[in-house]
Amino acid sequence: QLQLVESGGDLVQPGGSLRLSCAASGFTLDIYAVAWFRQAPGKEREGVSCISSLDGGTYYADSVKGRFTISRDNAKNTVYLQMNSLKPEDTAVYYCAVRLSVVATTIANEYDYWGQGTQVTVSS
Repeated sequence: QLQLVESGGDLVQPGGSLRLSCAASGFTLDIYAVAWFRQAPGKEREGVSCISSLDGGTYYADSVKGRFTISRDNAKNTVYLQMNSLKPEDTAVYYCAVRLSVVATTIANEYDYWGQGTQVTVSS
């Protein structure tokens, strides 16, 4: 059974850091494109970052560029999202998703498998 499980969400103060994890079972993550999306209450799902398996290329939304870093640990079959300098506007449910392709995008309907999400709340 193909499954993605996110973890690492928490309540953090502005300026703080979190690392989200996306662990896969039933398939090997390193041959596929992986993305992180987020959805805040009342807002559309937003592509935050993605990483291709073709060349390891990464992409970041302007809203998180310079603060978030996506990475892979192939030995652990896990993709991470390191989030630094967190802001209240980063508050959302964060989802990881896998696209059965080597090229990553931030278009949600191009992704084939999704995790259940993990809540990130940035508040003082």
